[in-house]
Amino acid sequence: MNLNWDNCPAVSRSPNVMSGALVFKHSRLPVSTLFENLEGGATVDQFLDWFPGPSREQVEAVIKFVKESARSENFIRPRHA
Repeated sequence: MNLNWDNCPAVSRSPNVMSGALVFKHSRLPVSTLFENLEGGATVDQFLDWFPGPSREQVEAVIKFVKESARSENFIRPRHA
């Protein structure tokens, strides 16, 4: 899934922070950590307890961004072979 993360104010990317990984703004926590934990069955509350860096608002903004992007006409769908 290719998303334009520039449109999500809850995240940032810099070559000097976590080797350029997408992180929650004002932290060093990769956004991928959120999805890995949710895929593993964690709740948002558990994630926030385990990783105190991001705020609830940031986590909710990231989830909302992904959901809206998946529904958007701008979502890049893979071509079927």
